[in-house]
Amino acid sequence: MEGLVAGIRGGERRALAKAITLIESLRVEDDHPAAALLEALASGSGTALRVAISGPPGAGKSTLIEALGLRAVAHGIRTAVLTIDPSSRRSGGSILGDKTRMPRLSVHPLAFIRPSAAGMTLGGVARRTRETMTLLEAAGFGLILVETVGVGQSETEVDGMVDLFALVLLPNAGDELQGIKRGIMELAGLVLINKADGLFTAAAELTQAQVRAALPLLHRDEAEGGWQPRVLLVSALEERGIEEVLESMLEYRRVMTASGALTERRLSQAGVWMWDRVHDGLRRQFLKDPEVRRLVGELEPSVRRGEVGAVAAAERLLQVFCGGGNGNHVGNH
Repeated sequence: MEGLVAGIRGGERRALAKAITLIESLRVEDDHPAAALLEALASGSGTALRVAISGPPGAGKSTLIEALGLRAVAHGIRTAVLTIDPSSRRSGGSILGDKTRMPRLSVHPLAFIRPSAAGMTLGGVARRTRETMTLLEAAGFGLILVETVGVGQSETEVDGMVDLFALVLLPNAGDELQGIKRGIMELAGLVLINKADGLFTAAAELTQAQVRAALPLLHRDEAEGGWQPRVLLVSALEERGIEEVLESMLEYRRVMTASGALTERRLSQAGVWMWDRVHDGLRRQFLKDPEVRRLVGELEPSVRRGEVGAVAAAERLLQVFCGGGNGNHVGNH
């Protein structure tokens, strides 16, 4: 453990990769060492700028992230990218091919890219995204970019893990805006209209005007920490507007730090993190209980055949787990 901690603090890639694998592990015997590792590194976290990059499929998030990462490392900012890949509901597998779409950034000595599977986790993130960011901060990365699965109803979950939420849209996004949940637009501190080049330039400018007009209606309260959401035109393919995006992100950190809003946001997120860990721990203890596992083997087939109601089966399992006997007194608590 001491060697792993020292390696991470020294920025060693091998140590960092091993540590991320450890905290993502589903093996019960890895729970304690993973928690001990995070505790040992807690004092070195909290210094990086964490940015979520979300948007609909085809918006060019990966290309934009690579261009942004290359610009950041050119300024000497060590940059880490966490890409979240959707998992199959049938097989549980993921392709994890996002890294191949960032060939130049993936080989840069100041960059680190880690693809992770979303698994059963909602919110466009992976099971241990928060913990991974803690490790990256301890390893000395100054900018952490989280590419989410894509825009959906639960994408707002990632906002509780990062400092800044950036939404990537395409030109002619009028109909697209209707499909994006209002909550996503309310959270966005930056809206990036990508592919603003060639024949799409005029359409991108129109979309920028439309989004700028819509944002005041969504952000009715005073600007959080003094920050006003910005709508920027970018071309990830031609790498135009990328410098302005990076400057806006760094300006966001300066404004939010000066007002104290960034510290307050991190502390609030820590409370949410605590309860998420509690819920995850309870679920794992529940599934590990031998009596629960035995009863699940009996009840689940009966529920699927329609012989036992789902609510009644859940109540019996909970009663057994909480020490309520054999679960024959359903609904009495």
